Amino acid sequence: MSRRPKNLVLVFQYAFLLFMTFFALYPLWFVILASGRAGQRLFTLKLVDMLIPTSFTFENYLTLLSGDKYPFTSWMRNSFMVAALTTIACMLIATSAAFAFSRFRFYGRSAGLILLLAIQAFPGVLSLVPVAQLLSAFGLYANLFGLVLAYVVGSLVFTTWLLKGYFDTIPIEIEEAAMIDGCGPIQSFFLIGLPMAKPALAVTALLAFMGGWGEYVFASVLIPAPDAKRTLMVGMYSLANTPSIPWGLFAAGAVMTIIPVMIVYLYFQRYLIGGLTLGGVKG
Repeated sequence: MSRRPKNLVLVFQYAFLLFMTFFALYPLWFVILASGRAGQRLFTLKLVDMLIPTSFTFENYLTLLSGDKYPFTSWMRNSFMVAALTTIACMLIATSAAFAFSRFRFYGRSAGLILLLAIQAFPGVLSLVPVAQLLSAFGLYANLFGLVLAYVVGSLVFTTWLLKGYFDTIPIEIEEAAMIDGCGPIQSFFLIGLPMAKPALAVTALLAFMGGWGEYVFASVLIPAPDAKRTLMVGMYSLANTPSIPWGLFAAGAVMTIIPVMIVYLYFQRYLIGGLTLGGVKG
């Protein structure tokens, strides 16, 4: 008799998990169905067509990739360039800065950490106008490299703090043991710090790429350029802001927007494993 209530609770738990999984995944499934539906229809009154693709066409995908109506491939190329350069710049600067804050004691270190924390407390949108003015003074306004510079500056504080916290968890005894064998600070950084910080580096790279790929506010203000020079998010918004919204094209674009982020996540997920330093130091 005691097993029946436990079985009922277990059934209820699985039913709840299945419902929440469906609730979380159905919006993505809805967009995929809409991207393959002919006639630029966002939905249909038939319940079966809202759950199962009875007829699926790649016409919307081919229309976007052809570039006859919208420069979608240019939008993707611009966004990929911005996201890739943002990721590379953040990794190069944030890793060295975080390692220095974590391992070295120098004049102004505490003040620098407090300043970074204070900057992080302010919303990034508040700096939009000053950033636009600075880029105009440097001749980088309406330029993708200026947008990359704005993204890098906005991401450095968070990425530096994230990596600094992880470098703090790496036992310094490992580096001291390497220094006995003649390893210097730079060698410790490249041979010990970076390899052991792979999980934090993977998270940092993923967040930097997603920030550069999916950001809209800065891109819409700092790139007031023709359609071909827009980033993907700004281009998709302009596509959805037309008088007669092509929902099928918009859904197809949304699906293709997700694919690069999924590829980057699948590449970095093998590094998202904690505890790499466990057992590195034996007492």
